[in-house]
Amino acid sequence: MFRLKSGAVFAAALVTAALLTGGTAAADVPFASAVFRATHNSYSGNVDGAKGSLTYQLDHGVRFLEFDIHDNGYGTSRDYGVGHGSPGDLVDHAGNPASNALRDWLGSVNAWSDAHPTHAPLVVMLDIKDDLTDNPSFAAGNLSALNQELTGAFGANLVLAKDYPAGLPSVDTLRGKVLTLLSGDGKSRAEYRRDVGYSPAVALNGRGQIVEVHDSGSGTLWYWTGTYGTDGRVKWVRHGQYDTGKTPAVALNDNGWLVEVHQSQNENTLWSRTGRLGADGEITWSASKKYGNGVLPTVAFTDPAGTALRQINRSEGNTQNWEWRGALNTATSAVTWSGNAKTADAGYDKAVSVRGASRVSVSTGADGATPAQTLRYSTDRVSGDRVRYQATAFDEYQEGDNAELKQGALFYAAPASSKSFITSARQAGRIVRGWDFDSAGNATNPLASYPATNHPYDAWYQSLLTQAVQ
Repeated sequence: MFRLKSGAVFAAALVTAALLTGGTAAADVPFASAVFRATHNSYSGNVDGAKGSLTYQLDHGVRFLEFDIHDNGYGTSRDYGVGHGSPGDLVDHAGNPASNALRDWLGSVNAWSDAHPTHAPLVVMLDIKDDLTDNPSFAAGNLSALNQELTGAFGANLVLAKDYPAGLPSVDTLRGKVLTLLSGDGKSRAEYRRDVGYSPAVALNGRGQIVEVHDSGSGTLWYWTGTYGTDGRVKWVRHGQYDTGKTPAVALNDNGWLVEVHQSQNENTLWSRTGRLGADGEITWSASKKYGNGVLPTVAFTDPAGTALRQINRSEGNTQNWEWRGALNTATSAVTWSGNAKTADAGYDKAVSVRGASRVSVSTGADGATPAQTLRYSTDRVSGDRVRYQATAFDEYQEGDNAELKQGALFYAAPASSKSFITSARQAGRIVRGWDFDSAGNATNPLASYPATNHPYDAWYQSLLTQAVQ
């Protein structure tokens, strides 16, 4: 237990440079009670402030690094760009990577971490400067791509947010580890936690592969792919936009071939397209083709080989149902539809898919503070979870954010001048960042977990952190 100079008892640890680079703490403390050296806009080095290179910062005890990132040009470079107002803006390359590519900067951090395996836990924060929700695919740099970049950069050193939904353990437990944190664009941070949509449909095959499709409510069609896990949960892997229209449905065979049907957005015409699900969870789509008229289409494979199809839809003018018979040709990635006729059969339940003892269903509904159109899923063993990106990074709640972003957040943040927010959050046991912490007058009691400064070597900052505990 450490005691603040003011006399208030506070379980905090000032982890000095020697300790952070391999020393041993006299007593371990909970992560949420610790105080760490932190820099603001860490990539800017001595161009903005006096921080030095990333290696210099880490060697001198900094355990919180911030990178501002942009998605400009991701489709060409396949990477995000580091910089303040744009890639390269205020970036100090002296002693740092020569490029603005995020992958190179993360690689530098991981190399330092590998070389110092007993360092105290290191937080790498990504301040998202652009809206990543308008990136329609992994290839365009959506949040699936960001997740993969983080796992690729840090490997076994990475602490996954999904493994600590209720809080982090002690500092010593996390030695040698890297935590990643998303900040910045609010739409991107919200979508990282959940997705919204209308008229969801799902298909599960015998290999545990899953495809979900839904419409946006405004004319675009989107998909999620995932796998059914041994714990009964779905690991959602890829997400993207694939067409325009509404009320989609999907069928998936055991070889990863899928057939999707949907209604056009403004006309009562029916369209289909085929796709092939890859090992990485990505779908290679064929072109969309019109095959008939009607509304509310549903579809299913009807043979063990997964080539014969039946589609049931409602008439555009009354409640009569109609069927089409289809044949999937995998050589041409096309379906031939024929035999259009009336049927007394109901449409397939497109929101539920069952294979053996495994069952997956999809729906929409609020989850706490999330919107009413939040996409949800259930399985035979899990009820009401969200269809969402894997929680690889932690997601920051900032002063002024809505209740949705506050829900379940472990990390809080505000400008260093927002003393009441920082103090109340710390007293509530949150991990708090105060940015632009550039004066001793910004100090609070308790001190921010991460007083992120542009001047980490100034005497006032050194003295403040040294005197925070005794």
